[in-house]
Amino acid sequence: MKVAVVGATGAVGQLILKTLERRGFKADEIVPFASERSAGKDMPGYGTIQPLTDETVQGYDLALFSAGGSTSKAWAEKFVAGGATVVDNSSAWRKDPDVPLVVSEVNPDAINDARKGIVANPNCTTMVIMLPAKALHDRYGMTHMVATSYQAAGGAGQSGIDELAAQIPVVGASVDALVNDGAAAAATVTPSTFVKTLAFNVVPMLGTVGEMGYTDEELKMRDESRKILGIDDLKVAPTCVRVPVMVGHAIEVRATFEQEVDVAEAREVLAAFPNLIVEDVPTPLEAAGRDETFVGRIRRDLEDPKSLNFFVVGDNLLKGAALNTVQLAELAVARGLTTSA
Repeated sequence: MKVAVVGATGAVGQLILKTLERRGFKADEIVPFASERSAGKDMPGYGTIQPLTDETVQGYDLALFSAGGSTSKAWAEKFVAGGATVVDNSSAWRKDPDVPLVVSEVNPDAINDARKGIVANPNCTTMVIMLPAKALHDRYGMTHMVATSYQAAGGAGQSGIDELAAQIPVVGASVDALVNDGAAAAATVTPSTFVKTLAFNVVPMLGTVGEMGYTDEELKMRDESRKILGIDDLKVAPTCVRVPVMVGHAIEVRATFEQEVDVAEAREVLAAFPNLIVEDVPTPLEAAGRDETFVGRIRRDLEDPKSLNFFVVGDNLLKGAALNTVQLAELAVARGLTTSA
């Protein structure tokens, strides 16, 4: 079993390597790949970082990608041609009808339809929603979803974490400015990863604005939820917000169903779902570093007995990216989708 990790030096790539080791993935060789800037350097425990070339991508059983959409588009099919099954963590293949979009606990059988030899990971925000959404959909039949996200700086990768960490002491140096002249406090730093200063702030804009004023990040929640849950006409009202949290996405969801919802039963349904933990007050900080997804604030809607409100949180770098990638690699092996399986 020979495994390539593409984007191995990035925040998610490094976490993929750690997760493979932590879960005892049975690989004879794990080879790190990265950009030309990092290629040739030594990665302790894994040897020399490889560049992406037509020669170096041959002969792998699995290739786990976390290097951005353009890299995935350029190299995923070349790894497949060289013998690998690809698990891709970018947005490059999610909409492709020949590429299954899979959350390991939600729609594992979809991996059998990887006709191009590629399996896609959903967006980290969609991923967090999918566990409770699937549990409730199977019981009540979901028709509508209003989802408002509170997304961590780490959703933008290491640069997002670094930018927030650097802003906090500068913007927070004057409590008086934070209270009485917020614009001046915000102006003490120059954001680059985010569109506005994030420290001590909330930024209601993630991604590129497109269809009807919604960002690509928001439209991913609609499109990916439909594909993963198999509800082609699911009506989704998404809003994505960046918050000053390092790691851990949170989403408030109002889900509407075909049937009336019993809250006590809904809690039981959620608690029984794999890797989903019901808590009264789940928070993203306490979810950071945890494999599980947490759901709470479960309330029947004040006006509509067929609607349920809940708050769900999860580590966007783990379950939102690296963990699900490794779980899909495990699933690919278990389903005999690799040459060494």
